[in-house]
Amino acid sequence: MYKLCIYIPETHLEEVKQAVFATGAGRIGDYDSCCWQVAGSGQFRPLEGSQPFIGQAGEVERVPEYRVEMVCADKLVDAALAAMREAHPYEEPAFDLWKLDDRCN
Repeated sequence: MYKLCIYIPETHLEEVKQAVFATGAGRIGDYDSCCWQVAGSGQFRPLEGSQPFIGQAGEVERVPEYRVEMVCADKLVDAALAAMREAHPYEEPAFDLWKLDDRCN
């Protein structure tokens, strides 16, 4: 089991969550579409050669984003990451993926 944490601009929050949930991520026992989310502010500076969804190369950008965490079974990780990358508007989505202790299953 893994925990997937994705940083998503608020404009695409539901679209990205639904794409990842459709792979089976976010399932806990007899419940699906399970996640925890919190609003915050992301910061980044696109470098030369980038194609940012928001902002311009060389300028720091601050964006309202959500941190969304969900569990993901081992066999679903590749599909969940592919769905996240497909639905996410950023050229380089920010995310974390943690392997959970077996006692969490």
